[in-house]
Amino acid sequence: MVKGYQGHSINYPGVTYYENPDFKENNILRSLFYAEAEMNEDFIFSYSDILYSKSIAEKLIDSRGDIALIVDVNWRQHYLGRDLHPLSEAELIKVENGRVTRIGKEVVKANEAHGEFIGLAKFSRSAAQAMRTAFHQAASENPAAPFHRASSLEKAYMTDMLQELIDRGLQVRSVDIEGGWMEIDTPQDLAEARKRFGSDS
Repeated sequence: MVKGYQGHSINYPGVTYYENPDFKENNILRSLFYAEAEMNEDFIFSYSDILYSKSIAEKLIDSRGDIALIVDVNWRQHYLGRDLHPLSEAELIKVENGRVTRIGKEVVKANEAHGEFIGLAKFSRSAAQAMRTAFHQAASENPAAPFHRASSLEKAYMTDMLQELIDRGLQVRSVDIEGGWMEIDTPQDLAEARKRFGSDS
C-alpha cells in the first residue's frame, strides 16, 4: 500500500507500506511507482477510494491476458444521485475487436463507451515490465513534458499509462461487471457507503 495524505493514520498489521512524500505535487501514476519493488511479478492494482465485492476480485484474478481491467458496463447507474461527482469524471473505455483501444476522462464519448474503468486492474509480469520501461523512458527523456492528457509525468493518471501501453501494442482486456462496487470521492459518497455497509465502515 502506498501512503500519502494522513498516511500516519493507516497502520494495518501484515501490510507492506511505501511512502509518497510528495503526494501534494504528484498523481496516481507517480504514487504507484513508489511501490515499484512489488512489480517484479504479476500484481493487482487498485485505487484506494473504491469498494468492491470479493466476487469482482475473483473475476479479475481468473481473467486472462497481460493487462485486464475491471469495467462496469452499467456505469451510468453509478452516477445516479451523485450531485457532487459529475459524469465527466468517469474513466470511460472504448473496445474494438475485444480489446481496449481508448481510456480516460473525457477521452471517450459517453455514447461510444463500453463502460467505466473502476480503478482495479491486473498486470502480468511482462506487462509490469513494459509499464516500468515506459515510465522510466518518459522520466529520462523529459518528465516535465505532457504525458498523454496529463500536463506532465508527475501529474499523470493511471489511465494515461494504460493508454501509453495500448499505443505501444500491448493487449488490454475488459473484464465486465454490472455494479457491485462504489467509489468514495465526496462526503455524499461516504454517506452512501455508510448506508450500505454500516456507520462503522
